[in-house]
Amino acid sequence: MSDRITVFDTTLRDGEQTAGVLFTERDKLDIADRLASMRVDVIEAGFPAASATELHAVNAVARQVRAASICALARCHPRDVDAAIEALAGAARPRIHVFINASNVQLEHQLRRGHDEVLELTAAMVARARQAVGDVEFSPMDATRADRGFLAKLVRTAIAAGARTINIPDTVGYALPDHVADLFRHLREAVPEVEGAVLSFHGQNDLGMASANAIAAVRAGARQVELCVNGIGERAGNTSFEEVVMSIAVHGATLGVHTDVDTTGIYPLSKLVEERSGIGVPANKAIVGRNAFRHASGIHQDGVLKHRENYEHIDPARIGHPVGTEIVLGKLSGTAGFAAKARQLGFELGGGRLAMAFQQFQALADRQRDVSDDEVRAICASLPG
Repeated sequence: MSDRITVFDTTLRDGEQTAGVLFTERDKLDIADRLASMRVDVIEAGFPAASATELHAVNAVARQVRAASICALARCHPRDVDAAIEALAGAARPRIHVFINASNVQLEHQLRRGHDEVLELTAAMVARARQAVGDVEFSPMDATRADRGFLAKLVRTAIAAGARTINIPDTVGYALPDHVADLFRHLREAVPEVEGAVLSFHGQNDLGMASANAIAAVRAGARQVELCVNGIGERAGNTSFEEVVMSIAVHGATLGVHTDVDTTGIYPLSKLVEERSGIGVPANKAIVGRNAFRHASGIHQDGVLKHRENYEHIDPARIGHPVGTEIVLGKLSGTAGFAAKARQLGFELGGGRLAMAFQQFQALADRQRDVSDDEVRAICASLPG
């Protein structure tokens, strides 16, 4: 048996909170269309109460994208909820995502309200949202640092008011995987009603743990994960869409879960978000980085040339990579990698010719970071007949 994981993408909302990022309405429409074409379940299109422009952009996504649920974020405030309702007018499958602070540190130093007031606000605003749409998600912000007794009360209150999804955010990227798993198990025991809702996880990457925490949540019963393409987002970013989707694709049988995402769209989606956000993908970024399928070590080159799965357990075609496995020549490359590159360029070298060419290549590689195709051509073409 395999449970389906709901994939909730927040690139257009939390991803846009990346310092220096501004998505235009056209950007939001194009990215949302791409996500929907990949069978992403829920697209969080924005925070309508932020501005009239944002409300209009969320509404444009809601009206155009029909194949996914379109979600709008709202604080536990009537104005926010009403803005979300307005923005989602015309949506095929609207969802309102209501949130409020839950940890004592944020209640005391940011929201400045007591537990009883927060419970009242949660009940009222979740109910207000539920009167307008049938699909309401609730997030107790900073849940991983919240008092567990109060968190359980908050979750129970939201479910009673009509929330269908309970999202547990690691808002400041504080938690470790065993902490996340224990918290999910605790909530399932302390709030039996949660079994009638969908448990979700939202992680930030401040400690570099977001993807691992998401998988830990799935193991502990979460059936929705909130993700961001290229891992962009506030501060150190959000849980990476490509990392979690591909982790489930690779280990789904062990985890007992699957997604409906068409993974062949991952690489083109990553490039689209990179272009529109202006945030470059690091070369060594998992799954979508420039070096994810490039091999520079002679040992690795030899192994991957003999059998790709020696050093690649993911076929680049599985994520829609346009190039696939690459051999990058440098000072650590061996004769196997050099000969393969020469062959790719139309030069079949053997015996003494290969040894002579490789010697010239090594002399060049010791002086520079990598050796280009043109330089390999020049070496091969200069060999005596």
